[in-house]
Amino acid sequence: MNITELTVHELQEKLKNKELTSYEITKAYIDRINEKENEVGAFVTVTEDLALEQAKKIDEENNAEKAYAENNSEQAKKEEDNNLAGIPIGIKDNLCTKGIRTTCSSKMLENFIAPYNATVVENVLKEKMPVLGKLNMDEFAMGSSTENSSIKITHNPWNLSKVPGGSSGGSAAAVASNMVPWALGSDTGGSIRQPASLCGVVGLKPTYGLVSRYGLVAFASSLDQVGPITKDVRDSALLLNVIAGHDEKDTTSCNVPKVDYTKALKNDVKGLKIGVPREFFGDGIDKEVKEKLQEAIEIYKELGAIVEETSLNVAEYALATYYIIACAEASSNLGRFDGIRYGYRAKDYSNLKELFVNSRTEGFGDEVKRRIILGTYVLSSGYYDAYYKKAQKARTFVKKQFDDQFKKYDVLLTPVSPTTAFNIGEKKDNPLEMYLADICTVSINVASVPAISLPCGVDSRGMPIGMQLIGDRFKEETILNAAYTFEQKIKFRENYKPEFKKN
Repeated sequence: MNITELTVHELQEKLKNKELTSYEITKAYIDRINEKENEVGAFVTVTEDLALEQAKKIDEENNAEKAYAENNSEQAKKEEDNNLAGIPIGIKDNLCTKGIRTTCSSKMLENFIAPYNATVVENVLKEKMPVLGKLNMDEFAMGSSTENSSIKITHNPWNLSKVPGGSSGGSAAAVASNMVPWALGSDTGGSIRQPASLCGVVGLKPTYGLVSRYGLVAFASSLDQVGPITKDVRDSALLLNVIAGHDEKDTTSCNVPKVDYTKALKNDVKGLKIGVPREFFGDGIDKEVKEKLQEAIEIYKELGAIVEETSLNVAEYALATYYIIACAEASSNLGRFDGIRYGYRAKDYSNLKELFVNSRTEGFGDEVKRRIILGTYVLSSGYYDAYYKKAQKARTFVKKQFDDQFKKYDVLLTPVSPTTAFNIGEKKDNPLEMYLADICTVSINVASVPAISLPCGVDSRGMPIGMQLIGDRFKEETILNAAYTFEQKIKFRENYKPEFKKN
């Protein structure tokens, strides 16, 4: 038995049946990290000693709790069935972790240790999950390839010459290469779904406000959302159960009823209405991606879903709207990094202005600087109305377009990425081409709706292709079941595995 190839729900069953201990599971993942990290480069920080110490403690507590459950109430046994204690996890490096570095893969925060945990990290620790480490990302979550990290470049496990996507590229690559059983990522314009697609794993971007952003280092506050990256859909539902919920520390957190998302996984889509927006299948989408999506559509029809072509005319507005709003909010949020309060401070300066300029010039990478400049421009006097205000109006239009679609359909089906994973360095010097990699995902964040990416096949070069299922606000159950039913039909993980090859 290869422990690291098991899904979380399989590990959960092994723990319950006392076939494995948390220490054995955690040690297997540590060994896998030591084996594959040099090739993949998914981690910023590996917390080996901490994880093993946590696992030992959890085993001791689990033994005591299981003994109690065997001799006591049905409720205790039910709680044991849902127990995730002892299953380790990886955390994207823009989520604050008390006592562990939180760098955002930036020189600006290279030695920052947060004094508190993000709410989602607190939720994970309450479930007694050992933390395997912090995962690499594009600096301050700005990018689509994880090439913008100041720490290292992460490689795609399917082909080490290609990017894993971004900004949660470290999280997706770590899950795909079995260095973590699951991971937390963040999604501002596709940063969970796009790397999940390129790495052949499952990535869920929840409805804005369903998961607390407290302790997530902000990129664009009205767009950012924390979510799971997992090996399969059931694991995604399990992790969403852990992290979803109202948080008084986050003023944008929504107070909605608590849901067990695993109960939504019915393996049945009979009568489900699926809309396929033709605008998402235009000339910029790779031929093989279209072909695999068309095959997926036929599978849904065979399974009893009602699939229709529709028009969702947001593509021409959404990308410009997203980058104006995202850059404006990034410019504001990153203003706090001034070399004074915390973060990187330049060594050479003669006055306060030079301290600000030198610290930010040396501490931020090119992509972050580019977005700060763009954001400052669209917020500046004389341009605010022409750009930022107009983008907010366009955002309202995009939201209405999605609202109209969900009056007719339960789910929308689109590609995640226009292409499969591209070569490292291929788009690094062409920001516009890199931004177009998000063409299929940004509108979901602009509209604040949930979406899931799951693999639907591979191209002729053996690289995974992702399918995106979009739902109405707080209808995660619908897209999770639609994804689960498709996944059970094609059994992607049984048929395809990363090969760690090179071009």
